[in-house]
Amino acid sequence: MQKVVTARHVEIAANLKQRAVVVLERISRYVRGPIESSVTFDRDGHEAFAEVRLHVSHGEWFVAKSVATDHRSALDRAEAKMRRQIEKVFGRPPRTRQRRMARQSLA
Repeated sequence: MQKVVTARHVEIAANLKQRAVVVLERISRYVRGPIESSVTFDRDGHEAFAEVRLHVSHGEWFVAKSVATDHRSALDRAEAKMRRQIEKVFGRPPRTRQRRMARQSLA
């Protein structure tokens, strides 16, 4: 899967770029067949914007935008919005303990 992190009208730190890549990897685990994903950071005055986009193999796009006082908070809010969108379409993924319990009951 292709991951792109861009910034408009602002310079972002390397640790924020790494955090964005981690968020993209975490979000892509909730869908089947992710093709590409991107995070775009922007600033307008004192507001920091983050936009997370995810393209899934069956042609669907998920887009989440968020505004906060700093880019990290905006990224976290956009991630939460993206998760809600994905859960509406694909349902909530099973928790690790639930999967483990299901495997034990089958054995």
